[in-house]
Amino acid sequence: MKPKKRALGRGLDAILQSPDTDITSKDISGDYVAGAIANISISKIRSNPFQPRSDFDRESMEELAGSIREQGIVQPLTVRKLGYDQYQLIAGERRLRASGMAGLEAVPCYIRVADDEQMLEMALIENIHREDLNAMDIAISYQRLIEECQLTQEQLSDKIGKNRATVSNYIRLLKLPPEIQLALKNNKISMGHARALINIPDPDEQLKALKKIISMGLSVRDIENISRKLIGNDRQKPAQTVELPEQISEARQMLINKIQAKVNIKLNTKGKGNIVIHFESGQDLERLLNMLNHIDS
Repeated sequence: MKPKKRALGRGLDAILQSPDTDITSKDISGDYVAGAIANISISKIRSNPFQPRSDFDRESMEELAGSIREQGIVQPLTVRKLGYDQYQLIAGERRLRASGMAGLEAVPCYIRVADDEQMLEMALIENIHREDLNAMDIAISYQRLIEECQLTQEQLSDKIGKNRATVSNYIRLLKLPPEIQLALKNNKISMGHARALINIPDPDEQLKALKKIISMGLSVRDIENISRKLIGNDRQKPAQTVELPEQISEARQMLINKIQAKVNIKLNTKGKGNIVIHFESGQDLERLLNMLNHIDS
C-alpha cells in the first residue's frame, strides 16, 4: 500500500522537524554526523535541482551579502547527505549565494534526510510562502506540486493552506502567452492585470491589451471592460456560413429521402457545422429516433 503523503500545510518547519527526515539515527559517512548544526564547506554543497525560484535580485543579494559579512549567517541552511562529504541544498538558496558573494568558505548547515519528493516539497513550500516571490514562480511551483506529487488542485489547496480559488487563479496564468507571462514576471503588469487578460478569449487581443497596459498605463478595470466588450462581440457575431459542397448537398437529400423529414445542414468557413432534423410532433420524434437507431451506414 502506498504511504500517505505528508500534509504540507503545516509549513517547512514541521517537515524539517519530522523524525522521518532526521539523520541522527541513520548511517552517515563523512566528516559530519548530523543531529546538530555543522559548518560545511560551500564547495561541498550542490545546488537544489528542485529550486523553483529562478530570479534573485542583484541588489537585494548584495545587501544580504553585506549583512552576512557583518553579522554572519543568522539562520543555518538545510542540506541533505548525498554521499561521502557531499551535500545537497534543501533550503537557503539566497543565503548560500550571498555567502559566496561575501567571501565565506563554509556555512552553518543542518543536515537532514530527504528523498527527491521531499526535496521538491520542501523547496517549493519554502518559496511559496515568500512574500517577494513573483506570481509566475508561484504558478510554476503549484503546477510542479500537482504534476510531480500527483495532486489535484483540491488536495494542493489543503496541503499548502491556500484557498482553492487562489490555487486555480495562479495555475491559470500558465495558459497566458509567453509575452504576458514575462511581463508579469518582470513586474510590468500586476496579477490583477494578468487575471483580467486571461478572460480575453483571443490570444492576439490579449497581446494588444498588454501593449496598451504598458504604453498607456491602463488599469485592471480598463482591461476588464475591454474583456467584457470582446466577449460580448464574440457572442453577438453570427457564425459565417458557406454554400454546401455538392457532396454534402447530395448527402443531405439522401438523408431527407430516408427519414422523410426536413433536414438542414450548416457549414462554416472553418469546415465545422451542424445538422438539424425537424419533427412535427412527439409521435414524429419517436418515429425518427427509432429510424435513426436502426439506420444502416
